[in-house]
Amino acid sequence: MTALPTDRELALRVIPMPSDANANGDIFGGWLMAQVDLAGSIPAARRARGRIATVAVSSFLFKHPVQIGDVVSFYTRVAKTGRTSITIEVEAYSERRQGSEVVKVTEAVLTYVAITPDGRPRELPPEAGTVVA
Repeated sequence: MTALPTDRELALRVIPMPSDANANGDIFGGWLMAQVDLAGSIPAARRARGRIATVAVSSFLFKHPVQIGDVVSFYTRVAKTGRTSITIEVEAYSERRQGSEVVKVTEAVLTYVAITPDGRPRELPPEAGTVVA
């Protein structure tokens, strides 16, 4: 049995509903992708201290199906920052049967860019606690 990670930040926790399922009763991959993008955007926007846009999904792996009623937790880690971009690793875990089973269902790497109000790339501000000379 897998356990929920302790070395990453919990960004989002949701419960998929019957309307999120396909004809086989599994949750749509597109629903899961949208949740991953939302989860990744939280630390990216925090680091950018403002507006961001998703510019790339460099990897996305569906490891196990998500079931209706699972508690799906999305954990994130900032993998890299550039001049205007932030790359985020996202892992999703499903807690099944009221938490008696934990399954890693997805892992992905997304890149976001900090943008101005008119949608142009902007430089990331210095990290919190960084002294600018």
